Amino acid sequence: MIRTVATQPFDDQKPGTSGLRKKVPHFQQPHYAENFIQAILDGAKLEPGSSLVIGGDGRFFNASVIRTAIRMAAANGVAKLIVGRGGLLSTPAASNLIRKRKAAGGIVLSASHNPGGPDGDFGIKYNIANGGPAPESVTEAIFRRTREITEYKILEEDAPDLSILGTTRLADTEVEIVDPVADYASLMEELFDFAKIRAAIEKGLTLRFDAMHAVTGPYAHEILERRLGAPVGTVLNGVPSEDFGGGHPDPNVVWAAPLVDLMMGPTAPDFGAASDGDGDRNMILGRGIVVTPSDSLAILAANAHLAPGYRRGIAGIARSMPTSGAADRVAQKRGIGIYETPTGWKFFGNLLDAGKVTICGEESAGTGSDHVREKDGLWAVLLWLNILAERGQSVSEIVREHWAEFGRNYYQRHDYEEVDKTAAEGLMDNLRDRLASMAGQRFGTLVVSEADDFSYKDPVDGSVSTGQGVRIVFSGGSRIVFRLSGTGTVGATLRVYIERFEPDPSRHDLPVEEALRELTETADVIGEIRKRTGRDQPDVRT
Repeated sequence: MIRTVATQPFDDQKPGTSGLRKKVPHFQQPHYAENFIQAILDGAKLEPGSSLVIGGDGRFFNASVIRTAIRMAAANGVAKLIVGRGGLLSTPAASNLIRKRKAAGGIVLSASHNPGGPDGDFGIKYNIANGGPAPESVTEAIFRRTREITEYKILEEDAPDLSILGTTRLADTEVEIVDPVADYASLMEELFDFAKIRAAIEKGLTLRFDAMHAVTGPYAHEILERRLGAPVGTVLNGVPSEDFGGGHPDPNVVWAAPLVDLMMGPTAPDFGAASDGDGDRNMILGRGIVVTPSDSLAILAANAHLAPGYRRGIAGIARSMPTSGAADRVAQKRGIGIYETPTGWKFFGNLLDAGKVTICGEESAGTGSDHVREKDGLWAVLLWLNILAERGQSVSEIVREHWAEFGRNYYQRHDYEEVDKTAAEGLMDNLRDRLASMAGQRFGTLVVSEADDFSYKDPVDGSVSTGQGVRIVFSGGSRIVFRLSGTGTVGATLRVYIERFEPDPSRHDLPVEEALRELTETADVIGEIRKRTGRDQPDVRT
């Protein structure tokens, strides 16, 4: 029986770059999650007979909201639901299922790399039929519905047991509970030379993968330990936890410090990696080296042809604007297209669908390809392993050879988290007000060559996105970028990106802090960071 529940709009359900994210108690308000799910079902304008994929990263409140989403989708006439067992689906695995099953879209429950637990973060986003995040036209339609909603529909009947594989019916809707790992693992086996990687492991290639108590644990156990033959124990923290083991599932040098310490120590394996809460981000390490996400994107693009799935080469590369220009130099040398987009994976979807690019990446540890329409942490790990197996070199040797050929982009991102929102917006407004007069100004040895507020015109559909981040570019190619992140749940996160290109191989071994010192000091002067935020240091440097 369908129950129609009267409700009222909430005024804070505008999706950010990756859906709607709030603290768990906020989502637990009566009608809050239901309103947003109903807005998705209305705003997506599903055709009769449509299928939806539903799954999430297993964080606290995940299973409860998935059962609600199943009951609401059935009440709204969705013909078939494909749900990950236990409510689990990594974000790239959800994208793959949407594409493989030709679903109309998917409801993905995740707050990505944000912490979980009863007082942690929660999120809901909608992916469209190509498997990628909904474009702004769809998210705007969803948001409009949240502002005018007066009721939602939900079945009285309980959702089926999420732990049991198989198909059941809920009213007129078919509900299929599927193994969340199987289809994704099979896709990886098509893209990469598992036999060669397995042989390299048998010959002594050692590795560790930190799943950070998050969703990629089951995927890594199946692929790395079972299909590739890595020893049991290769996967660390491999059992998903509702609060990510009390940790912060963000694969960077701060939150994955135990893995970093291992890789910098005397007993380091050859290769180390980590992924995040929902499995779409990655961190790559070798013995004694942390590979920046920007460098990793460039190296993967330069070597993708070594994997079977990319043997014919790649069509082009896309990167988010704050990501370093390292990938640009690969594209220029290889004679392929390079595209600079705003932050947010949804901006890569049109380029991928149009065949303009094959590999995409963001400095925030997200890389992926045209195999799905999301960034994909384990995909990046497997491509690195394929490259290591083919080249027979260490991670450090591969990185240094890449720098010697293409030059090195020294790079850091400074995150100022939970900054007072008014102060952060004032900082950005002040920067924008000064852009027109900034060219030609000198800061120490640095001379501004251009300054702008990045805007993007999609080369496929012509849509325009403005206000995507302030860029200060200096003579010689160094730059500082300021932007506010759309993935936080409290206050504002100010991100400052600092980059210096160094073509001279004799200067590729400078400590990063030394190489970027003047730019870092200049960023504070130009942005008035201390003055406006009261922060002397960023919370995280990556």
